Amino acid sequence: MRVLSDAFARWALRSSSLLACLLFWHVASSQRLDMGLVTFTYVPTPSAVFDAAWALIESNELLPHLTSSLSRVFLGYLSAAVVGVTLGLAIGRSRWVEDTLLPPLEVLRPIPAVAWIPLAILMFPSSELSMVFITFTGALFPILLNTIHGVEGVDPRLIASARSLGAKRPAILREVILPGASPSIVTGLAIGMGTSWFCLVTAEMISGQFGIGYYTWESYTIQNYANIVVGMLLIGLLGMGSSVLVKRLGALATPWYILREKA
Repeated sequence: MRVLSDAFARWALRSSSLLACLLFWHVASSQRLDMGLVTFTYVPTPSAVFDAAWALIESNELLPHLTSSLSRVFLGYLSAAVVGVTLGLAIGRSRWVEDTLLPPLEVLRPIPAVAWIPLAILMFPSSELSMVFITFTGALFPILLNTIHGVEGVDPRLIASARSLGAKRPAILREVILPGASPSIVTGLAIGMGTSWFCLVTAEMISGQFGIGYYTWESYTIQNYANIVVGMLLIGLLGMGSSVLVKRLGALATPWYILREKA
């Protein structure tokens, strides 16, 4: 019973937080609040945004935008997940691989997604592939670094114990390294999902013809401010939902870690 009451209290607090933000938005935009550094003079009200969202739902534009963005995100993200986890395991387990691959990756890591756009357009024959590549680069590094951190954080005594029992490299990787590094890998996958949405929107603003980022940028160019907020909220909801999905799948894949936390 206490567990249910605690869960209800948490959800009530979270709902109250969202409602408070919505109320502030309504008051600030309807009263055209001007606080000097920040002004809400031209910010659309929640009701105007709701009307714009409803108009988008009733139109034939929403589905093409959603399918375009989702396909680009998940194709780039899944590619980054495979490459990031594989490289992370190799770098975390081999000093030679770390000295060979990590320095150029560290040079590439701080480059923002928008800086990759001109080169991606030159490298790939279609704008779709270039946008997928930019999404890939955004998701790669959080996954890669968290995988390396997880592998290096595995207790060396567990590895030594497995070796003393006669375990070979594949068995150690499968039975010791992967279970020990899985929580960090799941964290990197969840962060990578969020950054992949950020990078996709940047790419769609410049190279896309369909997609939520393109819809948001097009709304800005024609000064349709309510539609801008609709696009922003769609990006936030899709990014949050996909990150939650990754975390839930990760929790299912690492039940021993969840049980250890609850103990």
